[in-house]
Amino acid sequence: MGFRIGFGFDVHRLVENRDLWLGGIKIPFERGLLGHSDADVLLHAVADALLGAANMRDIGYHFPDTSADTLNIDSKVILWKVISMLRDNGYELGNIDATICAERPKLNPHIPAMQQCMAEVMGCDINQVSIKATTTERLGFTGREEGISAYAVALIGKTDK
Repeated sequence: MGFRIGFGFDVHRLVENRDLWLGGIKIPFERGLLGHSDADVLLHAVADALLGAANMRDIGYHFPDTSADTLNIDSKVILWKVISMLRDNGYELGNIDATICAERPKLNPHIPAMQQCMAEVMGCDINQVSIKATTTERLGFTGREEGISAYAVALIGKTDK
């Protein structure tokens, strides 16, 4: 199996009157992320990492924020479609390693549920999905609690199909 690695990054602004979705689960918080979709920065970063590893452009190309079809789309649907596209092209997931940057809310208690959700969506073992959370020590837009960002790398391999 030939291995390929991809990198993904996403950021969205925190706003009032929106639910906070991260890793495919709803996180209790007084604000949520603003976006054309549900604005799940973690799933968007992972989708971009997977697409990048397969040299298949990015989520903005496949799921444009100018399309009515993607308005308020559940990012789990995006991730499922991306992993399906990869499998259709003969790739299989090796693993995901991701980091979410947020001052609040505390995300560590939610990480196992995020891992479980993402593993189910991607049809993989939970041990293939690593998620970490960190702050930016009150620096920058994240530190001022203006938004949340996520970084991800994905390892994929070509199957014998």
